[in-house]
Amino acid sequence: MNSREKLQTVAAERVLIFDGAFGTQIQDRKLTEEDYAGDLGLKADQKGNNDILALTRPDVLSDITRAYLDAGSDVISTNTFSANTISQADYAAESQVDAINVASAQLARTLADEYEAKDGRPRFVAGAIGPTNKTLSLSPDVEDPGFREITFDELTAVYHQQAAALVKGGADFILIETIFDTLNAKAGIFAVKQLESELGRDVPIMLSMTLTDLSGRNLSGHTVEAFWCAVRHAKPVTVGLNCSFGADQLRPHVQLLSGIADTLIMAYPNAGLPNELGEYDEMPDTTAGLVKQWADAGQVNILGGCCGSSPAHIAAMAKAVQGVSPRSVPVASPDMKLAGLEPFTIVA
Repeated sequence: MNSREKLQTVAAERVLIFDGAFGTQIQDRKLTEEDYAGDLGLKADQKGNNDILALTRPDVLSDITRAYLDAGSDVISTNTFSANTISQADYAAESQVDAINVASAQLARTLADEYEAKDGRPRFVAGAIGPTNKTLSLSPDVEDPGFREITFDELTAVYHQQAAALVKGGADFILIETIFDTLNAKAGIFAVKQLESELGRDVPIMLSMTLTDLSGRNLSGHTVEAFWCAVRHAKPVTVGLNCSFGADQLRPHVQLLSGIADTLIMAYPNAGLPNELGEYDEMPDTTAGLVKQWADAGQVNILGGCCGSSPAHIAAMAKAVQGVSPRSVPVASPDMKLAGLEPFTIVA
C-alpha cells in the first residue's frame, strides 16, 4: 500500500492522533541567538526562526517530536511552517530553505520509523507548509484594491520548492495548513500536482483551513462549505480545521465539514483562546473532553492540537478517544458544487 491507502486503512479502524504545537514547546526551551544561528554564518539575527533549528539544534526538535510520539501520535508533522523563501527572507535565510525542509523531514521520518519498528503501529509524517505572509486574494494597500504583493505563479514556485524538499526528506503527505486565503491554498495544491507529475507518483495532500471569525469564514471570506467546494478537486487525503478559536467554538464548523467532505477529517484546534499575555491556559483534560465530543458524534478521523497544545494535551486526547469508533467517510454526491464566497450546488 502507498501512504494514502495505508492511512485510510488504519483510520477506518480507530480515531488517529496528530501531534501538537512546536512553537510553544520551543519557547519553553529558552534558546539563545547562538542556538538558532549555529555556525551557518547568516547575516541577520536568527532568534525566533524556529524552522532553522532543523539545521542548528535538531536535538531540540527531536526531543519535542519524541514527546508527541510518546504521547500517542500516529501522525507527526515537520517543523517547517515558515520554511519557505518568502518567510525565510525575514531572516536572510532563503538559501537554507531546501536544507531546512529536507533535514526536518528526515528527522521526523527517522523517528516515525523508529517508533513503528518498536510496536508495529504505523506512523506517518506530514510535511507542514504554512500560508506565508502574502495573500493572493486581498490587497495590502487600502488605496489600491487591485494590487498584489505576489502572483499566483510566484507563490506556486515557492510552494513547489518546499514540497519537493519535504518529499525528498521522507514526508508521506504535504500538509497545507492554517489556510486563511483559499487562493493561496490553490497555489499550494497546484504546486503539489506539478510535483506529482514530475515524480510520477501520488503525493497525498492534507488541507487544513483556519477560521478568522465566529461566522465560520477564513480571511478571504469563504465559508467552510465554500472552501470545500473550492478544493475538493484536489482529492486530499484529509481536510479539516486548525488553529482558530479553540475546540469549544470550532465545534459547529467541524460538524458541518464532517457531513459534506468525502475524505478523512483532521481537526487540531488551539488549546482554547490566549489570555491577556498571549498564553494558553486551557488544561489538557479540558481540550481532550471537548474534542472527544466530536469523536463520540462520529465527526472526526484524526485529532491533534495547534497553538498552546503540548504533549500532555495530545496524551489526554489519545486517552479520551481510545475505543471510540472513527467517522465513516460519506459517499460523494454527484451534484455539481461551485463556490464563490458561499457554496452553490446544481442538483444532478
